Amino acid sequence: MSEQRRHRLRLEISREASRLFWKQGVDATSGDQIAEAVGLSTRTIWRHFRSKESCAEPIIMQGVEWEMGTLRDWPAELSLEERLSTEAIRFGREASAVEQADNALAMRMIRLADTEPALRTAWLMACDQVEREMAGIIAKRLGLPASDLQVRLYAAAASAAVRVLNEEIGAALLDGVDPAQLADGPERLARAVREATGGKVGDPVTT
Repeated sequence: MSEQRRHRLRLEISREASRLFWKQGVDATSGDQIAEAVGLSTRTIWRHFRSKESCAEPIIMQGVEWEMGTLRDWPAELSLEERLSTEAIRFGREASAVEQADNALAMRMIRLADTEPALRTAWLMACDQVEREMAGIIAKRLGLPASDLQVRLYAAAASAAVRVLNEEIGAALLDGVDPAQLADGPERLARAVREATGGKVGDPVTT
C-alpha cells in the first residue's frame, strides 16, 4: 500500500471512529463497530491503529494542520497577523465540505479529550508534533538552528499557546457561541505567539 493510500485510509477510519466516539462515547464504542462503519475487517483496523482510542489521532491532527500549513509557508515579508488573517479568509472561502467537517470533528475530539484520558494522550501527541514543527519555523524565522535552546523554548511556549487557543475556541463554538464573535481568532493566535516568544517572532523578516 502506498503511503498516500495508507494516509487516506487512516483518515477515513479516523472520521468514522470520531463520529462514533462523539455520538455514543469512547467506552461504548468497539473496534468491531468502527470496522463496520468503515466497511473493513476489525483486523484491518488493528493493522493501522494500536488501539480504538488512537483511531482519533489523524482527525485530531487535522485540527492543527491549518495553523501549521499556514506557518510553514509564511513569507518573510509578511507579519504573522497579515499571514494568518489572509489565510483564514482564504480557507473560509475555499475549504471543501470535507475539510470543514474534519475541522468540526477535530474540535469535538479535542473537547472530549477533557474527560477521556486516552483521547487526551492523542491530543498531546499532536501538540508535541506541533512543537517540533514550530521549532523549525521559528528557527528559520530567526536564522538559527532548530536545536538552539532559545528556539526550543520559544517553540514550546508558542505550541502551548496554539493548544490553549484551539481548546478555548473549539469549546466556545461547540457551546453555541456565534462564530462572528470569534472572528479575531487569527489576531489572537498571532498575539499569543508574539507573547510566547518575547516579541521575537511575528514581524516581517528584513535583510
